[in-house]
Amino acid sequence: DILLDDELILILDESKRTSDDIKVRLKESEITEKEIDRTREIYRPVAYRASVLFFTIIDLAFIDPMYQYSLQWFQRLFASGVKNSEPSPDTHERIRILKDYFTLSLYQNVCRSLFETHKLLFSFLLCAKILFGDNKIDINEWRFFLAGPQGQIEPKPNPTDWLDDIEWVQVYEQLYSMGQIDVFKGIDSYFIEFHKKFKKIFDSSNAHEEKLPGEWDDRLNSLQKMILLKSIRLDKITLAIQNFIIEHIGKQFIDPPTFNLGACYNDSSNITPLIFVLSSGSDPIADFRKFAEESNMVNKIDMVSLGQGQAPKAEKAIEKAKNTGGWCLLQNCHLSISWMPKLEAIIEQLSEQNNPDFRIWLTSMPSPNFPVSVLQTSVKMTMEPPTGLRSNLLRTYANLDNKQLNDCQKPAEFKRLLFAFSFFHAIVQDRRKFGSIGWNIPYAFTFEDFDVCRKQLKNFLDEYEIIPYKVLNFLGSEVNYGGRVTDDKDIRLIKSILERFVQDDVVNVGFKFSDSGTYVTIDASTQEEYMKYIDGLPFVPHPEAFGLHENAEITTNQSETRKILENVLSVQPRSSSGGGMSREEIIADITKGIESKTPPKFDYDMVVEQYPTEYNESMNTVLAQEVIRYNRLLVIMAKMLKDVQRALKGEVVMSEDLDQLASSMFNNQVPGAFAKVGFLSLKPLSSWINDLNDRITFIDTWIKNSMPPAYWLSGFFFPQAFFTGALQNYARKHTIAIDELEMDFKIYDEIEPQDVTEKPEDGVFCYGLYLEGARWNKTIHMIDESKPKQLYVELPLIWYVPKRNREVPTDGIYDCPVYKVLSRTGTLSTTGHSTNFVQYIELPTKEHQNKWIRGGVAAFLALRY
Repeated sequence: DILLDDELILILDESKRTSDDIKVRLKESEITEKEIDRTREIYRPVAYRASVLFFTIIDLAFIDPMYQYSLQWFQRLFASGVKNSEPSPDTHERIRILKDYFTLSLYQNVCRSLFETHKLLFSFLLCAKILFGDNKIDINEWRFFLAGPQGQIEPKPNPTDWLDDIEWVQVYEQLYSMGQIDVFKGIDSYFIEFHKKFKKIFDSSNAHEEKLPGEWDDRLNSLQKMILLKSIRLDKITLAIQNFIIEHIGKQFIDPPTFNLGACYNDSSNITPLIFVLSSGSDPIADFRKFAEESNMVNKIDMVSLGQGQAPKAEKAIEKAKNTGGWCLLQNCHLSISWMPKLEAIIEQLSEQNNPDFRIWLTSMPSPNFPVSVLQTSVKMTMEPPTGLRSNLLRTYANLDNKQLNDCQKPAEFKRLLFAFSFFHAIVQDRRKFGSIGWNIPYAFTFEDFDVCRKQLKNFLDEYEIIPYKVLNFLGSEVNYGGRVTDDKDIRLIKSILERFVQDDVVNVGFKFSDSGTYVTIDASTQEEYMKYIDGLPFVPHPEAFGLHENAEITTNQSETRKILENVLSVQPRSSSGGGMSREEIIADITKGIESKTPPKFDYDMVVEQYPTEYNESMNTVLAQEVIRYNRLLVIMAKMLKDVQRALKGEVVMSEDLDQLASSMFNNQVPGAFAKVGFLSLKPLSSWINDLNDRITFIDTWIKNSMPPAYWLSGFFFPQAFFTGALQNYARKHTIAIDELEMDFKIYDEIEPQDVTEKPEDGVFCYGLYLEGARWNKTIHMIDESKPKQLYVELPLIWYVPKRNREVPTDGIYDCPVYKVLSRTGTLSTTGHSTNFVQYIELPTKEHQNKWIRGGVAAFLALRY
């Protein structure tokens, strides 16, 4: 009988108790789960902040391929932040502490792996992403700040006396487009009416801190104020960005931590490599050896400089270090890309069972072929040479002891000339920060270049009674340093700079290395005396120290701002958020607008019929060639613009080329497909389209009305062919060999190009050149110092007239290089012509031309807007 089965009854009772216990535990589990969910929800803002920050650092790989970070590394850093942040009984306070602590911790950890030029960019990206996450930034305002106006309009007459016409066109275009955003409604009219109130901002050295006129200062937030400031003082936007970061996330985010090799080492392990990411002119070996000495590892280092045939040595060095607990340093990984997959496999197979003291150290220049997995799992550190005249001079003299300073039979002359070479060494390195106005091509000059000059200086001073300045100049500028210089304009520049410093007067105490007298020859005998003098020099040198006008600093700051904004724009999400049109709708709208502005191609057959190839008229051939080039561009534009619209509708596949085209148009950038067959240009897409139309109008007017009396040089695809045509016409007209001809230049500053009604008897009238670094002075009919903040001026009408066996003037002129665009640098095409450099023109001057050479003065066919 079941009811009488005591054992079964006991089992059933036990089952009931177990069941009840399970029910209680399930209920408790449900309560606990709800409590965990509730607590998790409370901390959701921390998780959201972490996700925002993670995707911010992932975007950095688009800026430099070496900026790679893994999710595992990020999670470890996050866990460390939770553990090490200050506790608080108040949950909301704890959340704030966690968010702030981890954000700063991430910034400090990532900063050590970033180049100096990208640290402010990273802070700005962090700040913007956080504000977007908090819905504190309007997407339309943000896009306008980054990309600028999408269309160009006809400017109203310039109402100011403090903006020249070139600047006014750019300012009004920005203001008008800005006025289409609700918060800026009426800003263009307000500026025209009250422009004098904005002059204070334009003139101020602290324009980023000036209050806006009228109600605008209270009406606009910090991003909106930057948008307005950008239209007037682009050069102050970098400082405004710093203030923006300080206001929203704190001053600590514009103050990168000091590099600490010990802290980096502590974050590594026997399976985590350390990578020095190099820049031109940097060498981490001295810092590495010093740290090895401090760590008692100097005798346990194996160094291998990678290159051809070095891979087996590197593998043996790694194996040895693994077993002995040594350090293996593999230098210049970028020179052994083919071996990188093997290195990647070796690092992946590293085990924690290896000697705990074992470390792999790597050095490499940035390379897209460096293994991503190695970058993601490593501790990365950037190494850059010191910047600034003062820092460079201090570094040079830190490497010169008193024995070297006195190692010459003419000690006084030697020390003073050595200081001149040191100053020259600092100048040629620090000019790089000025971009194209400093050097056409940036060069990585090294201490070894200087040291060769030092040794030669000692030898020549010991051997010759009279100091051979010409020899020292030749060896210094054309061999020791000049051996690295590839651009002929840069060779001319480096010779001019060294001639300024290595000359008779430099051995006299008080000799001025620049007009200000800030840098002079001193009466010093020891390394300590030189170091003391250098230590008292300005931290931030004025452009005049380099021979440049103060406007060069504005140009440099503008370039820095453009780089930051372009980099931020390059990592923006492809999908638009917030209200308004979608990304696809915006692209479709832009495409239709461009298509409507794109003129039809020329009728080539009609052109060659109307302007046939003739022996006595080379300009017909020039015109035909220009028509071919413009037609090639117009045909590709028409096809691709139609294809993009069809792809957006789903009628054809959105290919990679069409996708890139659409993205470029969305970002107000000239698509690569257009640039490849188009004319060289630095303009944004909106300005480029208008420039294209102006060029087409110039060619079309030529076709319809015959050859113009004055030629707009900016309208040519290939101006070199035009000048050759002008020489050829003269040669055939006067039966002279073209090799015997050279262009002579006469500048007419009393007549405007549009007032010219007749062609000259010989040669051609030309206009459309813009001067940077100097201005044309109509009073003295020569080039002169630029006016403050006037970066570019248009040159007057120029008469190019061929001359036979012309004697080139040696003084009273400046041989001014002419380029198509402001970047100056270019490459040689298959025809042997530069893609950017056009020619030299002779501009009259009362100063020696070395002044203008050092000032980076050049002329251009087109600006940025």
